Amino acid sequence: MPSFRSRLRIAALAAFISLGAAAAPPSDALQAQLDAAVSQYADGKVRLAQRSFEALDRKGVPAAAYNLGVMHLRGEVPSASARQAARLLRRAADAGFVTAEFTLGQAYETGALGKPDLAEAHRWFERAAGHGSVDAQVAAATAYYLGRGAPKSSPDALRWYREAAKGGDVGAQYLVASMYEQGDGTERDLRLARYWYDIAARNGDPAAPGKVEELDARTGAASTTAPP
Repeated sequence: MPSFRSRLRIAALAAFISLGAAAAPPSDALQAQLDAAVSQYADGKVRLAQRSFEALDRKGVPAAAYNLGVMHLRGEVPSASARQAARLLRRAADAGFVTAEFTLGQAYETGALGKPDLAEAHRWFERAAGHGSVDAQVAAATAYYLGRGAPKSSPDALRWYREAAKGGDVGAQYLVASMYEQGDGTERDLRLARYWYDIAARNGDPAAPGKVEELDARTGAASTTAPP
């Protein structure tokens, strides 16, 4: 059975061109232009897409700034630079573009913007986590659990893993169950452990069904009561 630590996920840079989910969606006209620019990129018309994103960025569309930042990270534009990538991604993030916040966390963690900076990575992960990014919630939780860029804190790790579990992340659901079972970061609670193992099992985790059976055998119960 996989160990707890083997299930902890470290973020890897996986930036992608996006239509976006900014806090303030663009107008229908600007969204249509953004859709067209993303299609240009998907069709391999990278320079045309770049010009389209630049025009939209000048109009204040956060998704355009984000996509330009990604293109700089990938070296897909002339004179691509990490500094310009960071500037564009921060501009998108400051406009409420959650994907940009998460991408900045990944970029600082992997060193895509220069020397790896785990503390700065965690700052962006936690910011994106607070804005609802499930992937960022897992990353923030892992940083707390391992003490990578954040003070080692099982209670804080459990808090973010639980948020990610509520958001449907199966790995987080299993980890939350394990932490309740072990009393790691919280009081030991086999009822909640059983609940989250059952949720993870229903969502396809291969090890979770065995844990449900194990807890049922230990406690003589099969409660699936929702957690408080």
